[in-house]
Amino acid sequence: MSTEVGHISGMLQATELEKTPLTVQLDALTKQIIVIAMVALAVSIGIGIARGQARDVLFLTAVAFAIAAIPTGLPAVVTYLLATGTTTLAAAHAIVKRLRSVETLGATSAINSDKTGTLTLNQMTAVEMAMIGQRLTVTGEGYSTVGQITRVAGLPEVDLEQYLMPMALASDAVARDGGLVGDPTEGALVVLAAKGGIDAVETRKEFPRVAEVPFDAAYKLMATFHRMTDGDGREVIRCFVKGAPDQLLARAANGLTAEGKLEAVETVRDRYLAYNTQLGEKGLRVMALARRDFPLETFDDHASDYLPLVSDLTVLALVGIVDPPRPEARAAIAEAHAAGIQVRMITGDHAVTAGAIAAQLGIRGRAITGAEFGAMSDEEAGRQINDIGVIARVTPEHKVRLIDVLKRAGHVTSMTGDGVNDAPALKKADIGVAMGITGTDVSKEAAVMILTDDNFATIVKAVELGRSLYDSLVKYIRFQMARLFSFILVFLGASLFNIVSGIPFLPLQTLYINFTIDLFLAIGIGLGAASAGLMQRPPRGANAQILPTRTLLGMAGLGLVLTISSLGIMQWAQVSFDETMARSMGVVTFALAGIFLALGCNDDLGSVFSMDTLDNGKLMQMCLFSVVATIAVTEIGLFQRIFDTVPLNVNQWVTCLVVASAILWVMEVEKLIRRRGAASAEPVATAEPQAVPVPAA
Repeated sequence: MSTEVGHISGMLQATELEKTPLTVQLDALTKQIIVIAMVALAVSIGIGIARGQARDVLFLTAVAFAIAAIPTGLPAVVTYLLATGTTTLAAAHAIVKRLRSVETLGATSAINSDKTGTLTLNQMTAVEMAMIGQRLTVTGEGYSTVGQITRVAGLPEVDLEQYLMPMALASDAVARDGGLVGDPTEGALVVLAAKGGIDAVETRKEFPRVAEVPFDAAYKLMATFHRMTDGDGREVIRCFVKGAPDQLLARAANGLTAEGKLEAVETVRDRYLAYNTQLGEKGLRVMALARRDFPLETFDDHASDYLPLVSDLTVLALVGIVDPPRPEARAAIAEAHAAGIQVRMITGDHAVTAGAIAAQLGIRGRAITGAEFGAMSDEEAGRQINDIGVIARVTPEHKVRLIDVLKRAGHVTSMTGDGVNDAPALKKADIGVAMGITGTDVSKEAAVMILTDDNFATIVKAVELGRSLYDSLVKYIRFQMARLFSFILVFLGASLFNIVSGIPFLPLQTLYINFTIDLFLAIGIGLGAASAGLMQRPPRGANAQILPTRTLLGMAGLGLVLTISSLGIMQWAQVSFDETMARSMGVVTFALAGIFLALGCNDDLGSVFSMDTLDNGKLMQMCLFSVVATIAVTEIGLFQRIFDTVPLNVNQWVTCLVVASAILWVMEVEKLIRRRGAASAEPVATAEPQAVPVPAA
C-alpha cells in the first residue's frame, strides 16, 4: 500500500497546474486593450500638439480619454460574476476552490465520470449468487437485513454457511438498522450473509483475524486469516478471500460445487466466466469468494507479507450486486449530450458490467478495458477516443493518459474521482471533481471542485452555470470594446475634422460618462440574465478567443456608427448653436446610444423587441439608472455647473434620441440577417443516441 501511495505522490508532483481558459483569454484581451488605447492616446496627443492646443487642456483631456478607453469595470465585474457563481454552485452542492474555474466549467466538452456513487446511488444490494450447479436469488433492498435467499424448486438445498462465511469475515463493514458503516460493496455482502443467518459482528468475535491482506487496486482482492476447524476436526488457519472474479480465478486451484464437491479449476473456469458475463450483462457488479486452509503448525503469523499465500484457492461463489443508476443521472447525461459534451464512464468494474450500466444511462460509445486503451498508440487513441464511451478496469496511469489524449484533441476536460489513485487525473484535468461524501482528503486536495452530494447531475448544473457566466462576460466585453472604439473614434474624429475645437467631451464629461452611465450599463449586462438556449449550443473550443477578429471588427463597426451619430449631432449643434450646446447634445447622444448598445448586446441573436429583454430585470434596472444619469447631467443646475452643460428643449431631446437610436437599428438588421442564416443552416433531424455496445466475454 505504501508503494502505491508513493507512486501516486510522484504522479501528483509531476502534474503541473495549468492556466484556465478564462485566464488565458483575459490576458490576451488585456494586451489588446492596452495596445489599442496606447496607440489611440499617442495619435490624439500628436494631433493636439500639431494643432497648437493648450498643453494643460490637452493633458487633462488625454488623461480622461485614456481612463475612458480602458474598461475599468472589467476586473470588478469578472470577480463579482465568478464569486456569485461560486455561491450559486455551493447552494447546488458543488464547492469550487478557485474562482476562475467556475468559468472553465462552461467550456467543458468532455466529462469523464466515475461510476459508483456519481452515476449510481452507491447503495449496493446483493441480488444473485451463483455457484457451480446452482443460481440463487436474493430479495430485499439496501442495507436492511430483511430478505430471503431463494432457490429454484426441485434442486437440492445448499449448505450456505460455507459460502456466506467469507462475506462476514473478509469484510469490515457493519450493517445495523438499515444503515451502514463501511464500504458499500462490503455492506452488500454483510447484509447477504445476515439474510442467510450469519451475524457478521458476532462471527468476527468468534473467529478473530490472525492476519490479513488489505484490499489494493493493484491486485483487487482482500484476504483475512482465521483460526478454525476443518471438516475432519483438525485446527487450521483458514484464509477467506473476496475480490474481482478474474483475479481470484487466476489464483485458484479448485472450484466448489453446490453439492460440496471440489472440481479442478480448469474444468469449471468457463462456467464461472459465463456466470460472470451473465451477471455483468445485467449491470451487476460481480464479486468472487474463495478460501484456502493452511496447517496450523506451519502458518507464520508474523510474516511481513501474506499476499503470496493467496494462491491455490478454492473458488466458492460469485455474487451479483446491483448499484441502481441515479434517476437524475440519465436526464443530466442527455442534457450534456444536447450541449455537445461527451460523457464517459471511467470505472474499475468489469467492462461487461460497466457497458450494461452505461447503456441504461444513455452514455454513447463502445466499452473497452484500460489494458486495451493503454495498448493504443497516441495516434490511435486520438483517432478512436470520440467513439469510446466506457473505459473499465482502469489504473491511475490510464486516467492521466485519457486526459492527455482529450487535451491533444482540443477538449476542455472534467474528471471525477474519490480515491487516492484518482488524484493525479483530478489535478491534470481542467476541472478535477472530487466526491465530498466518499472522497479521500488526497482527492479533495487535488481537485478544484468538490461535490457535496456526489451526484453527476450537479456537474451538468455547474457546466450550465459556467456557460451562463461566460455568456454574460462576453456580452459585457463586447459592450466595453464597442464603447472603447467609440471613445477612440469620437476623439480622433473630432481632432481630425476640428469639431468643437477637437475636444468632443471635456475631461469631467468623459469621466462622468465612463464612471456613471457606462458603469451602470456594464453592471446590467454583466449581472443580467444569460441568453436562452445555452445548453443547446456546442461548447466553445479550448482555444476560442473571447473576441475573435470578426467580432472585434464588428465592435469597431458599431463604434463607428456611434461615432458618426455623436459627431454628426455635435457638428450640427455647433453650427446651429454654440460649442457648449454641441458638447451637451453630444454627451446626451453618446449616452443614449450607449444604452441602445447595451440593450442590443443583451442577446447575440435575439431582437431587442422580444420579451426576453423585458425579462432581464437587472439590465432594465441599470438602463433606467443610466437614463436618469443622462437627464441629470444636462437638466440639474449643479450638474450643469460641474460638467459645463446646458439644458435641452424637447426638440433637442427628440433629435438626440432619434440619432442615438441608429446603432440599435444597425444591430437589429445585422441580427436579422444572422438569424435567417442560422435557420437555413439548421439540420432537419438529429440522430438518436446510441447505446454502449457491450464487449463479448
